[in-house]
Amino acid sequence: MSQQQSQPTTVTDSAGEPLRYENSSGNDEALAPDGSLVAPWQQLLSRMEEIGSNGLADRTDKIKRILRDDGAIYNASGGSLVWGLDPLPIILTADQWRELELGLIERAQLLDFILKDLYGNQEIIRRGLVPPEVIYSHPGFIRACHHTHLPGKHQLILYAADLIRSPDGQIMVLGDRTQAPSGSGYALENRLVMQRVFPAQFRESGIRMLRGFFNTLRAQMVRLAPEKNLRNGEGPRVVILTPGAYSETFFEHAFLANYLGYPLVQGKDLTVRKGHVWMKTLDGLSRVDVILRRVDDNYCDPVELRGDSQLGVPGLLEVVRAGNVSVANPLGSGILEAGALMKYLPAISQHFFGKQLRLPSAPTYWCGDPDDLQYVIANLRQLRIKPAQHHFDSHAVYGSSLSEGDLNELSLAIQQNPNNYVAQEYVQPSYGPCWRNNSLQPRPFALRTFAVADDQGYQVMPGGLTRAAANARDQRISNQLGAISKDTWIQLAQGEEDLGAASSTSVLVNRTVDISLPSRVVENLFWVGRYAERSDMTIRLLRTVFMQINGANQLPPEAERQLLYSVTQLTMTYPGFMKAGSDVFKDPEKELLSVILDQERTGSVCSSLRAMLRSASEVREMLSSDTQRVMNDIDDELGQLHIQLRTGMASAPEESLDPLVTALLALGGLFNESMFRGMSWHFLEIGRGIEKIYQLATLMRSLLVVECQQEESNAVCVESILATTEGLTTFRRRFRNDASLYNVLATLMLDRTNPRSLIYQLEQIQRYLTTLPKNAITAPESPREQRALIEAISIVQLADLNQLAAINPTSAVRQQLDQLLVRLQELMEYMAGAISEVYFDHTAGPQQLLQNPWQID
Repeated sequence: MSQQQSQPTTVTDSAGEPLRYENSSGNDEALAPDGSLVAPWQQLLSRMEEIGSNGLADRTDKIKRILRDDGAIYNASGGSLVWGLDPLPIILTADQWRELELGLIERAQLLDFILKDLYGNQEIIRRGLVPPEVIYSHPGFIRACHHTHLPGKHQLILYAADLIRSPDGQIMVLGDRTQAPSGSGYALENRLVMQRVFPAQFRESGIRMLRGFFNTLRAQMVRLAPEKNLRNGEGPRVVILTPGAYSETFFEHAFLANYLGYPLVQGKDLTVRKGHVWMKTLDGLSRVDVILRRVDDNYCDPVELRGDSQLGVPGLLEVVRAGNVSVANPLGSGILEAGALMKYLPAISQHFFGKQLRLPSAPTYWCGDPDDLQYVIANLRQLRIKPAQHHFDSHAVYGSSLSEGDLNELSLAIQQNPNNYVAQEYVQPSYGPCWRNNSLQPRPFALRTFAVADDQGYQVMPGGLTRAAANARDQRISNQLGAISKDTWIQLAQGEEDLGAASSTSVLVNRTVDISLPSRVVENLFWVGRYAERSDMTIRLLRTVFMQINGANQLPPEAERQLLYSVTQLTMTYPGFMKAGSDVFKDPEKELLSVILDQERTGSVCSSLRAMLRSASEVREMLSSDTQRVMNDIDDELGQLHIQLRTGMASAPEESLDPLVTALLALGGLFNESMFRGMSWHFLEIGRGIEKIYQLATLMRSLLVVECQQEESNAVCVESILATTEGLTTFRRRFRNDASLYNVLATLMLDRTNPRSLIYQLEQIQRYLTTLPKNAITAPESPREQRALIEAISIVQLADLNQLAAINPTSAVRQQLDQLLVRLQELMEYMAGAISEVYFDHTAGPQQLLQNPWQID
């Protein structure tokens, strides 16, 4: 980044349309004092002119598609937003970067020293360099972590700094991120997307790669493993702890878990036993040695920290103190994010290291200091005020944007609780070119870059996450306010070789032990399968009902009523069409629309598909990019469904459901063609199989058990169930005009060539169950899920189809068929419950919290 003033600069693209860039605000990274483009930007924009404005617009659309297909989202307070990436990067020369890199390393080393001191001898407090109340009143200082230490030289493993350049050319730090710094995964995603969209421009620019940073992170995780855990020469077990799918940056957590090769876990996936942390897996409990956390300090242990936390691991802090697990960054590192601490960093650096920081903080004032309080009150209009104790929903208030009344109210609040406020001088960030509305426009931006500890000190990511404001006059640069990210290109010096790019990810030091899948992961995949099949059968039945009702021939009232009954029975959206009275049958449109669109109604199409998408979002790291793309398509189609049907049932409403059927077929194809045949796939397929059997049994009970009075109505019911299960064409070809119930039952129950038949699905489940790990345990009796399956297969295979087709003359009901199908449904429910108890739940007995006479084994 460099200091410039700016004037209009024009580059003409290949289509003859000028790419005009101007900035009257000054302090622009791309412009020299005379208004001309500086060399790196001249080179970049010259390459862009070969693409042209139309080409840039096309590539911007391509960026959006790739990010959407990758599932790159940011969970803002108003809902999930697709991650935004500007097609123009921010460029730093090798000389600019070297100075910045040295400053970041120096600052990381200082904060590492402070972290060691605060949880050690506390010399910075003893010597009066920091007021005690700055530390002790801050929730980031965890007294229970006193004298806890990670293995190795460093306590601060990951560090991030938010940087801007002031109008005088000085790079300043606006904030330090030390608990669970976010953004590195988004920076990597940005880089991968830019390499795909601008491959030639990227190669020709000589840009440093990012992979070396992540290789160092892998190696550091290995070094953090407690030595006593690895006495037998085994490799360490590393996991990434996430708050879950509703975290703002969950995409990044899943993305990094895939990239680094570590299991992504939530607090409920881990448990403390015998003085260690264990992950609940399909194979039982697997010991965890290193936790790379993305959960804030006070939420990590509900026993000793926040008792209302659902995100942490009860007893974790006790295991940390015993040295049996390493957590990075260590618990208690949130104290380094205290806004008031920034005021005292220069004095600490001067006292202990005898030098000033290369990268100063923006001028900071702590209102707990009387002199600072007086200054802040007198200059509120020129300052940005923020809480001394950072919270996830807190943000800075800019005095210049407040009315007189709001200023007076803020002044009063500060004077009443001065220790709770920190102020910084507002520093106008430098500008850079952004692509907005098919033109180059200046936007203020901030850079967050990252450092990771290594044997020599700290390695800085050669790049970072740049965010540009949504509007030229914005003071806050925030994702929630519409800021867009930019890739950050660090140029290689003349003749320089990018050594980080050549580092191997397969060296011995980076090898860690594979851990079986967390139980939560396979449980969610199991439910992805169930919800997918539930949605599929519901949509297919609705399509059939629409085609029958809207057909050229008028349906008999009896048949129409039976079809509408089946909709309620299959979806379990009671009372629906089952309620007494005929009003609902005179105008079924309202009820059918509700069954499709009302996502608050359990069993509706939207409800089931949303449930599937939620379960899939919990295991995002397990899904391929193609699978994620189809999930996104389903999400989009749900939105279109509301638009198409909100005014009522148009002609051929079944066509509105066709895209969802196609997307679900694609999803099933991806499950079968793209997933490795491991435990995750087996549980997903078991879930699909159980649901297919349950749904088919429900549909058969709805349309075949009750004998209609009119033969034509019976024919409609038979035709509808065969059409819904995709068997009508084959049935007609095989049996021609013999549509007897015997042949229908044979097709739906016993035909092993029909992938939707009961016997086919039961035998598929039987194959999958034999692969599950608990079945290797010898016991006198078969596992409960196996016993349920054996009974289900037996009652289907032993069924007498003629007896099942027989009608009770007094009730006009096929009682034996109904009894068989009811029992089959009960067995499927029982089997699902047994699988859940055996594989998804690893509950522990009560744990002694105050004293724990561990017997380490």
